[in-house]
Amino acid sequence: MPTLNEWLHAYGESHQNETNKRVHWICVPAIFWSIAALLYSIKLPVIEGFSWNVAMPVMLVVVLYYARLSATLWIGMLLFGAACLAICDLLERQDFVPLWAIAVMVFVVAWIGQFWGHQVEGKKPSFLKDIQFLLIGPAWLMHFIYKKIGIRY
Repeated sequence: MPTLNEWLHAYGESHQNETNKRVHWICVPAIFWSIAALLYSIKLPVIEGFSWNVAMPVMLVVVLYYARLSATLWIGMLLFGAACLAICDLLERQDFVPLWAIAVMVFVVAWIGQFWGHQVEGKKPSFLKDIQFLLIGPAWLMHFIYKKIGIRY
């Protein structure tokens, strides 16, 4: 399995254009959130008064994937994932528009943005080479945050 730095380098090769990078700062978190929201919308049986959904165990697996790649980056991804789930909870409680409907709209618009960004870049999205790049995209952004605040990843 490639190291985190190898993944980040490979992902970065198709993300050199400044416009595409800016698009990714908006669209990658939006796609991550929208997938979490879609999974959050799928409820699991209540266990001893604990209401849970598909997003919770999936997020755990995703964070464990990041933990395999980095001893520290997974913490940032855990916090981001928790924030995504908290936003899902808030939106679901508003009971105006179903969470899944908001998630679908965000997902579609964000992917349109992603493909537009790659058209500007002139390179295909990385996930067309390896599906794991769908999880590397958020880590790629997080590694920039870590660099900015001086945390080793």
